[in-house]
Amino acid sequence: MVTFDQFLKLGLALPHTTERLTWETEVTLRVGEKIFAMGNPDSGSVCVKARKEDQAELLAADPGTYSVAPYVGRHGWVLVRLATVDAEELRDLMTDAWRSIAPKRLIKDFEAENGAM
Repeated sequence: MVTFDQFLKLGLALPHTTERLTWETEVTLRVGEKIFAMGNPDSGSVCVKARKEDQAELLAADPGTYSVAPYVGRHGWVLVRLATVDAEELRDLMTDAWRSIAPKRLIKDFEAENGAM
């Protein structure tokens, strides 16, 4: 089980990530103005940006943990159930989401520091 606070900690550990309350109830994780993950602390789930191919794989592999996110799911976003997701898997998913929106120089610096992950 992953808590909402752990979700935030995973996201904020990524370079130049900021947290912002949006739409009055959603905490969004961003690089600049681009969102890569979001959630409501009371919902028990979070949304993470993913490629459509990755979304399909996640849903097929574990439909109890992953589902198509409301509103943004048509773009690949995944709704992740915190009670059943593995912390390492969520970290990897969030890192991939961060990479999809971060500037290339940030990604290059991150990979030089942490390996290609």
